[in-house]
Amino acid sequence: MSRTLLVLPTYNEAENIRPMVERLMGLETELDVLVVDDNSPDGTGDIADELASGNDHVHVLHRQEKDGLGRAYCAGFAWALEREYDFVFEMDCDFSHNPDDIARFLEKAEMEDADLVLGSRYCEGIRVINWPLNRLLLSMFAGKYVRGITGMPFTDPTGGFKCFRRRALQSIDLDRVKANGYSFQIELTHILWRTGHKIAEVPIIFTDRFVGTSKMSGKIVREAIWMVWRLWLQNGLRRRPRKKK
Repeated sequence: MSRTLLVLPTYNEAENIRPMVERLMGLETELDVLVVDDNSPDGTGDIADELASGNDHVHVLHRQEKDGLGRAYCAGFAWALEREYDFVFEMDCDFSHNPDDIARFLEKAEMEDADLVLGSRYCEGIRVINWPLNRLLLSMFAGKYVRGITGMPFTDPTGGFKCFRRRALQSIDLDRVKANGYSFQIELTHILWRTGHKIAEVPIIFTDRFVGTSKMSGKIVREAIWMVWRLWLQNGLRRRPRKKK
């Protein structure tokens, strides 16, 4: 049976971490969870430790400071590769991503032998709940911006619900990944796409968080604006993959 790990980065998610982990542990899909906590002042890390102490499928990686989404995921990916997991997920801790969709990602990866499966909010229509119009328009514009500059054909290149196959993560030099905000999502997808890895999409319903606060900021948006141009340059000004696997 394939071994699956879900990497759950947290910062001040004390209200969400327990119900999320309990929900994940209640799924029919067997998986492990790695909470990567950036020294949350609200005690998220302590709650995660408590959950891990009572369940061998729950693990915690403590980092000393708030160092960004990208660094948290890279630390989680390195942890997963060291322990030889077959599939590694990215997912938010705030229930904006539905844990019930995990089985569909794995099914898609197996059926299409995909190296990366993207959860898309805009595949088969707009599938977003509880977002204000300005946030929705920003997200949709960002997707078009990324596609226009990089050439990536995916309907939701900025989404954060993903499933990586082990061989895909092994092909990435995680120490050289530059992005650290939400543009991290764009960078990893682009690295795999431009090197000919197989990428698939599954439609998901995205529901904005009801508890806690969003980590979106102007700095994160600015990083993403410039990131796509750097990726285009890295790909030799191409808007297509360099090679096919």
